[in-house]
Amino acid sequence: MIQIALQKKLSAATGEMLLDINMQIEQGKLVTLYGSSGAGKTSILRMIAGLLQADTGTITVHQKTWLNTSTGICLKPQQRKIGFVFQDYALFPNMTVKENLLFALEKNQDKQIVKELIEIIELEDLQNRKPNNLSGGQKQRVALARALVRKPEILMLDEPLSALDKKMRIKLQDYILKVHKKFNITTLLISHDISEVIKMSDTVFMIENGKIIQQGNPIEVFTTKKVSGKFQFTGEVIDIKKEDVIYIVTVLIGTNFVKIIAEENEIQTITIGDPVLVASKAFNPLLQKIN
Repeated sequence: MIQIALQKKLSAATGEMLLDINMQIEQGKLVTLYGSSGAGKTSILRMIAGLLQADTGTITVHQKTWLNTSTGICLKPQQRKIGFVFQDYALFPNMTVKENLLFALEKNQDKQIVKELIEIIELEDLQNRKPNNLSGGQKQRVALARALVRKPEILMLDEPLSALDKKMRIKLQDYILKVHKKFNITTLLISHDISEVIKMSDTVFMIENGKIIQQGNPIEVFTTKKVSGKFQFTGEVIDIKKEDVIYIVTVLIGTNFVKIIAEENEIQTITIGDPVLVASKAFNPLLQKIN
């Protein structure tokens, strides 16, 4: 079990923001932090990794204390078993793919893990190339492999796929899920792509202004069967499309088009032309057929 309680004053676009979060994460789960830019998601990852100091708080990973500000315990980043994948890859341009992975090894660590990762993430044909001869997707695969070299207890992914096209994103999602399950790693993902979150996550924490406003199974967080909300409108379904593991329903409300995420069981009785009720809360569009 990983227990995280962190507080820190941060500068936000609207002024000072107090980040105050409390999370419990089961070992081996893939957890997503979801929310608007500036909500504090990256700061949370950086504090867990030891790259940003919390004002107050505790981090306990499998009964080992990484941080306890009240007792003065604060492990250095290199003392925390963390793998971090950034948006910009952060590869050494003068090293080949294989050399980038070998450089990440700990002192006296068995080099067999590098060979294993090259095979799992299918880098055999790329291992002797340097980063400037790789595509964006290939670079991100190398960055993922390098983050796994030291067999981290926590793998952190800060929007690693945001710069890739949809086809490559889906492929990299599959690689991430593959290594996540293969090594039974606890993975923390930051993503703004709802279909990506639903496909990959066991749990999602919705962050707003430095606070957790909702948490749970992605389907439960992003969709609900309760017909309630701050705003309610009626409209007509004009299109239904399946995207990955979810459905996107386009509804005509007045002269405006609104796209709603729906589960398969929710659209089974809905067809194009049906009148529907759309209830809206922050981050939670709701859809129900009007009989």
